[in-house]
Amino acid sequence: MVSAGDFRNGLTIEIDNNIYVIIEFQHVKPGKGAAFVRTKIKNLKTGSVIEKSFRPTEKFENAIIQRKDMQYLYRDGDIFHFMDVESYEQIGLTEEQLDGALKFVKENEIVKVLSHAGKVFGVEPPIIVEVLVTHTEPGVAGNTAQGATKPATVETGATVYVPLFVNIGDKLKVDTRTGEYISRAN
Repeated sequence: MVSAGDFRNGLTIEIDNNIYVIIEFQHVKPGKGAAFVRTKIKNLKTGSVIEKSFRPTEKFENAIIQRKDMQYLYRDGDIFHFMDVESYEQIGLTEEQLDGALKFVKENEIVKVLSHAGKVFGVEPPIIVEVLVTHTEPGVAGNTAQGATKPATVETGATVYVPLFVNIGDKLKVDTRTGEYISRAN
């Protein structure tokens, strides 16, 4: 059990049979009235983010999330197939369960499959991935302001905003949490 007064970013708790991760929290002590904890929490099963306030003494069950390394094999219609790299057991997840997590992940890459009480509910891609640019407009020299960017389509079909010097065939490092360009890969 964990009390609201002990909340920290990244903590997973169980509220009404749903699993939430704390994105932000703030201890508030108003001039009048009792102190409270204002939070922004994300439902890990649905992906929705809500703001909620708690009394610091409220207690919640600490949700234990299992993260298992699995290999992303292929997509068959709207089912994505993964294989446990140790037991070779395969599972299929729907697009709803993934919630866009595989936007920058290529086939055969290792991801972390998330489960709670034996029920799989999502996937965590690697934080940084390397992807190949398949389409982008050429940058025009002298037509730049500081930090100018252009859209580029990568091999997974996702769009990333990149500096003007990036061309088709370049390999990029992308942050999967934000979808932002980090640098060119060697």
